Amino acid sequence: MRICLKIAKAALLVLQVLVLAGWVWLYLESRTRPPAPAKPETAMFEIVKGRSVRAIASELKAKAVLRKSLPFILRYKFFYAPQSLKAGEYQLPLGGSAGEVLDALIKGRVYLHPVTLAEGLTGKEIVADVVAAGFGRIEEFEAAFRETGDIALWDPKAADLEGYLFPETYHLPRGIAARDILRKMTAQFKTVFGDAGRRRAAEIGLSVRAVVTLASLIEKETALPDEKRLVSAVFHNRLRIGMKLDCDPTIIYALKRAGPFEGRLHTKDLKYDSPYNTYLYPGLPPGPIANPGRESLEAALNPADADFLYFVAKNDGGHQFSRTFAEHRAAVNKYRR
Repeated sequence: MRICLKIAKAALLVLQVLVLAGWVWLYLESRTRPPAPAKPETAMFEIVKGRSVRAIASELKAKAVLRKSLPFILRYKFFYAPQSLKAGEYQLPLGGSAGEVLDALIKGRVYLHPVTLAEGLTGKEIVADVVAAGFGRIEEFEAAFRETGDIALWDPKAADLEGYLFPETYHLPRGIAARDILRKMTAQFKTVFGDAGRRRAAEIGLSVRAVVTLASLIEKETALPDEKRLVSAVFHNRLRIGMKLDCDPTIIYALKRAGPFEGRLHTKDLKYDSPYNTYLYPGLPPGPIANPGRESLEAALNPADADFLYFVAKNDGGHQFSRTFAEHRAAVNKYRR
């Protein structure tokens, strides 16, 4: 009896030692290590929804993200089950520990791709750039572009999101829906324009839609920050006295809406019948002709204190501003000789 008891105690002790050794091994194999001084090599890895943990561990090992798959599987079972590993695309360091890799996958720290959208693009051009970057399909974006619920309180007349897709660098996860991408852009517009912009628009007697439309004209007329408030002054002055805006980019926008644009305006285009043609119709066009950036929005809200009514492009990328038609005619003769 005593011999059996001694054997049982010895077996229990051996079992405890083995369990302890196993925990120590699992800890050493899966613990998060301090970052190496040099930037580690990484690999892109995608988790497909419904993939098993064992299969994911095997793929991570095959890609050299993990040195061994077993610590990853055991750590998941002991500490994370039944939580799921979040589907998505990840950028993971090669040879990482099971702990740090699991932490990233459980928390869903997916890789975000930077997509930069320039000021002054139309909605159609923005969609083309985003699709070219690998996100969604044109048809999905076209449908989402016509959903105006997010800006309805700001612009009840909006038939689409033209003017409200704020140009900026966005960081997007692979697989994000087209609707959610455009929602990020309209949310950023509302953040930038803000309540202060709405109050200022009311002070100068314009709706948000009118301000954004005016800002889109400014955006297309000049890329120079120092000129934007001067261009704004010209348009504000013309609107005040009922003078047509004569803005070339509005005709270009109208032609693009009708079909392909060959890239250059001709004299006959000035008579193209469209409500967007500000050579034919006084006042602002029906809506924005592009998606303006922060500086153009601010210029539309705060025109320069100047009585200019005309401007013409110079040879250096800037513009010559004039108060009278005689001054403007002289400038045109000088710079368009």
